Amino acid sequence: MSLAAMARTRDLKLGHFVVEFATPGIGHILKNAGCDFVLFDCEHSGFGFETVKAAMRYFEAARLPAIVRVPSKDYDQIARAADMGAEGVMLPMVNDAGEARKILGCLKYTPVGRRGVALGIAHDAYSGGPVLDKLAQANARTTLFCQIETAEGVENADAIAAVDGVDCLWVGHFDLSAALGIPGEFQHEKFLDAIERVVSACRRHGKAAGRLVPDVATGIEYWQKGFDFICYSGDVWALGAAVKAGVEGIRAGAAPRSRESPSAPAAGKGKKKKG
Repeated sequence: MSLAAMARTRDLKLGHFVVEFATPGIGHILKNAGCDFVLFDCEHSGFGFETVKAAMRYFEAARLPAIVRVPSKDYDQIARAADMGAEGVMLPMVNDAGEARKILGCLKYTPVGRRGVALGIAHDAYSGGPVLDKLAQANARTTLFCQIETAEGVENADAIAAVDGVDCLWVGHFDLSAALGIPGEFQHEKFLDAIERVVSACRRHGKAAGRLVPDVATGIEYWQKGFDFICYSGDVWALGAAVKAGVEGIRAGAAPRSRESPSAPAAGKGKKKKG
């Protein structure tokens, strides 16, 4: 299922955050793990567009839709991610409806937006076809994920969700908690009130709600709160936790070895019997 189709339902969609391991097998690994989508980070990872272009082919090979989070609201960041083949583009710190409309202008082709036209390249699988059909198909395919991670974004969540073309409001939980003056306090009343405002905006306008979660319990909690795009952990933390658990488990369960060398003969053995 495409991201655009996923965003039109309130069914549970589960994904994983890639911030480090843009390896050829990553798409198949995540698909076989049961993921519905992948969130590929360019804000904090250091990945450049050459890496994005290659990674999009890995995800396409696994039939795993990809959201690319770009580091800024600049035209070249948004349009290039879409050109490289990202089905979804995520923007950090979207503060109001005006910003959302400007982003859409960079993401969508005419007549919806002003994205520079380039056809027969990565985003349309290097294929040909009638120009107007291609533009319409690209506009229908690209999905916009607006991150709500400032107090202003929360205040304007309803207006952002009302913008035609915004597909999902995605809570950036750490930045939002910091913006509210309560960094890392995710059970604080101010944070929970902000979450409820975002969810209410999404429900009112029929838009998806998403966030990254660190563990299973938080994923279930946020599904119950009304979120439907749930991104479970990230490659760095999942690998680190799995390896740590295995190493610590073996270390804890390993009994001390005998001090006697296993190759040393037992006492009295190996001697010839006397005549």
